[in-house]
Amino acid sequence: MKTNIGHLDAAAGITGLIKTVLALENKLLPPSLHFEEPNPEIDFKNSPFYVNTKLSEWKADGHPRRAGVSSFGIGGTNAHVLVEEAPVQKASPVSRPWQLLVLSAKTDTALETATRNLAAHLKNYPDVILADAAFTLLVGRRRFTNRRFFVCRNIDDAVNTIDTLDPKRMFTAVDKCEDRPIVFMFSGQGTQYVNMALELYRVEPIFREKVDLCAEIFKVHLGIDLLDVLYPNEHHIDDARHLLTQTSIAQPALFTIEYALAGLLDEWSIRTRAMIGHSIGEYVAACLAGVFSPEEALSLVAMRGRLIQDLPCGAMLTVALPEEQIRSMLGSKLSLAAVNGPSRCTISGPEADVAAFENELVSKEISCRRLHVSHAFHSAMMEPILPQFIKQLEKIHLKSPQMRYISNVTGTWIKDTEATDPAYWARHLRQTVRFSDGIAELLKIPDAILLEVGPGRTLGRLALQQATGAGSRYALSTLRHPEEQGSDVAFLLNTLGRLWLAGAKIDWAQFFRNENRHRIPVPTYPFDHRRYWIEPQKTGGHQESRQHIPQAKSEIADWFYLPSWRRTTPLKPKNIDILKTKGLSWLLFIDEFGVGAAAAERLKKAGQQIVSVVVGDKFTDV
Repeated sequence: MKTNIGHLDAAAGITGLIKTVLALENKLLPPSLHFEEPNPEIDFKNSPFYVNTKLSEWKADGHPRRAGVSSFGIGGTNAHVLVEEAPVQKASPVSRPWQLLVLSAKTDTALETATRNLAAHLKNYPDVILADAAFTLLVGRRRFTNRRFFVCRNIDDAVNTIDTLDPKRMFTAVDKCEDRPIVFMFSGQGTQYVNMALELYRVEPIFREKVDLCAEIFKVHLGIDLLDVLYPNEHHIDDARHLLTQTSIAQPALFTIEYALAGLLDEWSIRTRAMIGHSIGEYVAACLAGVFSPEEALSLVAMRGRLIQDLPCGAMLTVALPEEQIRSMLGSKLSLAAVNGPSRCTISGPEADVAAFENELVSKEISCRRLHVSHAFHSAMMEPILPQFIKQLEKIHLKSPQMRYISNVTGTWIKDTEATDPAYWARHLRQTVRFSDGIAELLKIPDAILLEVGPGRTLGRLALQQATGAGSRYALSTLRHPEEQGSDVAFLLNTLGRLWLAGAKIDWAQFFRNENRHRIPVPTYPFDHRRYWIEPQKTGGHQESRQHIPQAKSEIADWFYLPSWRRTTPLKPKNIDILKTKGLSWLLFIDEFGVGAAAAERLKKAGQQIVSVVVGDKFTDV
């Protein structure tokens, strides 16, 4: 080690171990530098030993490479370590089709440097497995306040994204929050579409397992395989679209996707602090809270959808008016189905009555929009099925919720007495969805992230409209809107990146649990370099500066000297009475507390001669 690095004192042992491990990893023997000839007392010719004078291959000869590292202490404390090369690493398996890459730093300049360093590394090593690089950045780096992430398919895509700094793909934020609370919001009917989360079903084992479980149980209640509706072949897509407009199929399909998404998020340790569901979405929240088991929830959802499907058709209309004003306009046939915001409500009722009300609003230039639904949910048209639905609920042992969630009926936290009462779930089917009140309650949770678990972004937009003045808020979606084209995996990874950006806690080891990923060399933290050197003061001119250059001493005897005091014999004190002896001289160093001044005054009165020295900025007579 000394010939390569120098004398390392107490660090020699650990440095030798590092050197040996690197030699094993690279399968190369580093040279001993500056060697010319051996000690003549060493008989190298008749021994297996030799001095390695150049970098050479470390041959294995059919056995694992092994080495010994010795460290000898001056006090007799010695250590010897045997090291063996690691087994051959298996090739990384196939991963997700998209990868999430994250970077963070303590300053914006360090973050920019880290971004450039990553791009340069990927350009220099184009054969790097991107999934392993993403894994290393996620599990092997700390998260600081300046954060950045982007999602990409391959190395070329990653380099291009960094080079172009595409704002639609690369997201940056400065956030000091850590472990932000997350609120799950479960979507209601009307957001479903064919091939919801199809790519997640193919790629994520936990998601697929839970979807298959629900589909298997629903076979008994629906009489069809829900997978044929969710993920049909290309020849039956139109039939599947038609079935998904039917309440009896749409509600089970939504429950299945949302329940599976919640299970996938839980697998990644993305845990919710509170929940809210819009209409049928509350059944997912109640199931996760333990009010009923998944099997019980599936039977209720199937029966609920089937009972509604058998009712006469109706219509629903969203209106941009506050609740108080719209209630005064409703007749006996129309119902206030939902209050989704301070000035955003939904009315429900028979087709003819809804059409007449729509014409009235249009004539008054009040904004309104028809919903693509088959029945008048949460209206008086639901009342004929309530007794039968209650009978089904009475067969189930409803349990107190183990997690907090918001009730659609009351717009506040669900109570045990409500969740376990069959009559509550009947009211839930009939009465107004008080989503706006529920969001107002959830917005009281400091720094909460609102995460829509289900297709689309409707609930997130409604929540953000109400979050004005409630501080920094995030409303994120887990699945793309049906009108959006793109990868389901990329969409969800972007959401995970935004969660990480905002300070949510994610267990990345669990995220990669089903993959055998490896940590690989990627750029480490780029510390900001700052210069703290104090520059010398400039003089007035060249001639002046020369005058300050000390002249060399001609005599070598004058080169070495040390200033010191000349030592003398201490003076012997004299026994005199200072107040009676005249003509004495005194040198007094005056303090700032008045003692010295008082002594000087007394000595002056005794006829003594006084010289006082006081603290000052310059010398002066006192």
